[in-house]
Amino acid sequence: MRTKLLLSAAVLGVAGIVAASAQVYSVNVVGYINVPVPSGFSMIANQLDNGDNAVATLWPTAPEGTTLYKFVNNAYLINSYEFGEWSIPTMTLAPGEGAFIYNPGEAFNALFVGEVKQGELTTPVPQGFSIVSSQVPQSGALDTELGFPVSEGDVVYRFDNASGSYSISAFEFGEWAAPVPLVGEAFFVNKVSAVNWTRTFNVQ
Repeated sequence: MRTKLLLSAAVLGVAGIVAASAQVYSVNVVGYINVPVPSGFSMIANQLDNGDNAVATLWPTAPEGTTLYKFVNNAYLINSYEFGEWSIPTMTLAPGEGAFIYNPGEAFNALFVGEVKQGELTTPVPQGFSIVSSQVPQSGALDTELGFPVSEGDVVYRFDNASGSYSISAFEFGEWAAPVPLVGEAFFVNKVSAVNWTRTFNVQ
């Protein structure tokens, strides 16, 4: 069965390169994602593997004043693009990670280029608050389609740029209104217990 990436309007193109011989084949999917970055705050994810996935590699240039806020050990690590360079050029934004982004000017598109990760993919999700994202550029119900391990008491917070507030989904009494993150979108999660977000993903 062919697995399809569920692409939103944020994705402008994904090119696949396939090599096959008899019944043995391999698939490498490379391409790019254009993620809209509105004025003000929003949450962003890089869902294509680009080697070291350092911010300076992903975005050699950005609009002046663009700032990333990565949540690490219950505190924000702040990385600003000023005077033509990032203050922390080695900060990563790898598939599975995420950050707040502040855009002080007009809306622009963040361009990510790289390879879609495949196979068994694992994203550690600690107890308490963290910012995470799907490792692949796919939109769908977080638990059923994206394979996120949800447990009683877990809460997911998606930030809405237009209102400046969060859309909150709480898993209570065994049910919830499952959030549907967009391609290129990260989200906050408050986990009752630490867990690995593991799923198998292949493009066939």
